[in-house]
Amino acid sequence: MKILFDTNIVLDVLLKRQPHVLASAQLFIAIENRRLTGFLAATTVTTIHYLAAKVAGRQHAQQHLTRLLTLFTVAPVTQQVITEAMLLPFGDFEDAVLHECARHAGVDGIVTRNSTDFTHAILPVYAPEEMLRVLHARD
Repeated sequence: MKILFDTNIVLDVLLKRQPHVLASAQLFIAIENRRLTGFLAATTVTTIHYLAAKVAGRQHAQQHLTRLLTLFTVAPVTQQVITEAMLLPFGDFEDAVLHECARHAGVDGIVTRNSTDFTHAILPVYAPEEMLRVLHARD
């Protein structure tokens, strides 16, 4: 199953944000164990680098990105993705871009803690705990 991860899920793991880190980290483990194929939007990668460099320095940011790039496939944010995102009735443009990025990458869904931001999504949207239940049901 191919799933695009919203930025907040990645930040939960990298920043060990309670109480969200446990479910999000289990999804990372599912990727490591090849039970799930993880995707990140290119914009998520740049956001993670920016935030990590600001908090912990450039070298630390590079280490985080290197690790993420061993786990995840980066889905491109193209002109077409952005143009189509602009046409969606999403309240948040960033979420519209993530949705279109996911759709163009051919993923099976999106995992986020902000599912209400994706009410107009045509792709399935899962909270981390929901995604874990789906994975357990498939085993």
